[in-house]
Amino acid sequence: MQNRMKSEDDHLLEARERLIEAALPEVAFDGWGKVALEAAIAESGVDAGLAHLAFPRGGVDMALAFHRMMDRRLEAELSLQDLAAMRIRERVTHCVRKRIELVEQEREAVRRGAALLALPQYAPEGARAVWGTADLIWNLCGDTATDYNWYTKRAILTGVYSSTVLYWLGDQGPDAHATWEFLDRRIENVMQFEKAKAQASKNPLARAAFALPNALLGMVRAPTPR
Repeated sequence: MQNRMKSEDDHLLEARERLIEAALPEVAFDGWGKVALEAAIAESGVDAGLAHLAFPRGGVDMALAFHRMMDRRLEAELSLQDLAAMRIRERVTHCVRKRIELVEQEREAVRRGAALLALPQYAPEGARAVWGTADLIWNLCGDTATDYNWYTKRAILTGVYSSTVLYWLGDQGPDAHATWEFLDRRIENVMQFEKAKAQASKNPLARAAFALPNALLGMVRAPTPR
C-alpha cells in the first residue's frame, strides 16, 4: 500500500507544530507574539517564509494553533481509551480533565493565550476555538444529537470548560485538586439541568407552555459533518 503524498496543508501543519514546540519556552516570558515567533524560527530551523505563511498574523495565529494542536492530541490519546465503558458524566469529566492535563506543563502559555484571545478583536476566534474543543469532547463521548440539543450541549460544555480552565490557571494547590473538585461541581450543575429538563418534558403543563418554543427549536439541526 502506497503512502499518501503530503499535501501543502500537511506541510503547513507540521511546520506549525515544530514552531509551536520551539516557541513555548519563549512564550512563557514574552507571550504569543513576534519575539516568540522569531525565536521559534531560529530554534526550529523552519524557513522564515514558511513560518510567516503558517502564522500570517503572528502571535494570535500561534495561540490558536497551539489550542488546536492540543485538541488533536486529546483526540489521539482518547481514541485509545474505552470511554464507552464509562457513564456519560464520567466521560465528559474525564475528557475535560485530560484536556487540561495535556497543557499542565504549559500553564503560562495557556494564560498568555487566554489573555490574547480575550481581546475584543480576537474574542470571536477564541470563542470558536473553545467551542471546537467542546464539540470534540462531545463527539469523543459518543454524542448522537442532531437537533437543537447538539447546540445546547456544546454551549453548556463550552462554559464548563472555560470556567474550569480559568479556575485551574489560579489554582496553586498540589495536583490541581481544587480544580478537579470545581470541575465536578460544574458537571453536577449540568446533570441537574438535564434532569430538570427531562422532568419538565413529562409535565403536561410544562409541555403545553413550551410547545411553541420546542416546535421552533425542533426545526434546528446540527451542522452536517464535513
